Amino acid sequence: MPFVAFALSLLIAALGGLGVVSPDRLVDVVRRFQTPTGLYVAAAIRIVLGVALFFAAPTSRAPELLRVLGVVILVAGLITPMFGLDRFRRLLEWWLSLGAGFRRAWAAITLVLGLLLAYAVAA
Repeated sequence: MPFVAFALSLLIAALGGLGVVSPDRLVDVVRRFQTPTGLYVAAAIRIVLGVALFFAAPTSRAPELLRVLGVVILVAGLITPMFGLDRFRRLLEWWLSLGAGFRRAWAAITLVLGLLLAYAVAA
């Protein structure tokens, strides 16, 4: 599980990096999840990441933090399909209305979080 957690953490960091460099390209990636299948894929990725973080926690640099994040991300994955496409679309439109600077800042936070998770599980 540490390898899965590490790989998904790097994916999060890569998406954050993409958003910092080109917020519009990140929006293109996010828009691909605006389908029923995309919503289930997003949920599955969250579930896998949550489980991977939870089980990678004992051998990590931050076991308590990864356990908590694992549970939070797992729960987020489980409720993602209940969130619904309509709410997802409204949230995306709100996010887009805040401008490229906001999206870059959000992406920078995502980049840092992904790198911190990768560091924590790569013990």
